[in-house]
Amino acid sequence: NLFDAHIACFHNNGAFFKEVEASGLPVHFIQYVSPARPLSKLCIRAWKVSRQLKKVNADLIHSYHYGSDYTEALAAKLAGIPWVFTKKNMSWGGHSANGWRLRSRLAIAIAIQNTDMQKDFYPGTTKTYYIPRGVDLAAFDPLIPDKTIREKMGTPAGKRVLICVANMVPVKGIELLIAAFKSICMKTNDWALWLVGDNNNEYAENLIKLVKEEGFDGVIRFSGKVSNVKAYLDHAEIFVLPTKNEGRKEGSPVALLEAMANAKVVLGSNIPGIKDQLKPFPDSLFHSGNENDLTKKLTTLTQQTREENGEQGQRFRECVQREFPIVLEVERHEQLYKKLLKMNINE
Repeated sequence: NLFDAHIACFHNNGAFFKEVEASGLPVHFIQYVSPARPLSKLCIRAWKVSRQLKKVNADLIHSYHYGSDYTEALAAKLAGIPWVFTKKNMSWGGHSANGWRLRSRLAIAIAIQNTDMQKDFYPGTTKTYYIPRGVDLAAFDPLIPDKTIREKMGTPAGKRVLICVANMVPVKGIELLIAAFKSICMKTNDWALWLVGDNNNEYAENLIKLVKEEGFDGVIRFSGKVSNVKAYLDHAEIFVLPTKNEGRKEGSPVALLEAMANAKVVLGSNIPGIKDQLKPFPDSLFHSGNENDLTKKLTTLTQQTREENGEQGQRFRECVQREFPIVLEVERHEQLYKKLLKMNINE
């Protein structure tokens, strides 16, 4: 209610753009990122972008660009528009280190999504603001499961469901979860594992092949890319996010918060982002990459009754209600913008 929000994006492709259009917010198609090389032409390219930004006549630009690009910050600087960005992952070193440093230096503020970002990337700085992700609890209210989802996943009505929702990429550590689940299958045949997410890549194809070769394709099921994640969560009792402690890791994984909001019992690797969200539940953290630790915790949960897991899941939902509702994320952004623009608005 305090700000007139506009959206700048590269194109109108993809299903999500329909939601952008439906929002009624003004949309500007701007190639706000420009090539950084050769450096001799960088300023000219950035100046051209700055003219496009200038036409929007914004008081503040908030960038959600995922990577280390700093050219949009330079363009904003040339346009005379204050520029803030959200640090969305734990990438920093290697070839991108200088990009992150420049991006951070050009920003008037940096929204960090977990507490490790402050410690690892911005010790001593005063221009960071802690704004973790939030979720719409009403959108993830646990409901009576849709039977057609089980049919699609080839899972009988009696089977209990363990779920992971993630893009099937190496950093997510899905192979660890598969190995731990196979150990569970040696003790009980009550459970199925659903792996929900885009599997259209070589890593996922290798996982599917491995599961089939080892004869677990009847109980380890891949959904492929889906838009109705909540319909899959409704069938599950336990959610696991086994992200590795390497590469970009996690910023503030919304999939884990969505599972908590859906009253699932949650397990996650003890890495930045996840450990902030599961701080009230230390027993739900396992050592990243440690199959034995994950198997031990999964064994305990899979031996509990549905009712016990349901009661435990409610405590996770209460945690999200208290600490990670989307209204709190919005509030924190409002406070940041007001501070940066030195606004004194009586609400």
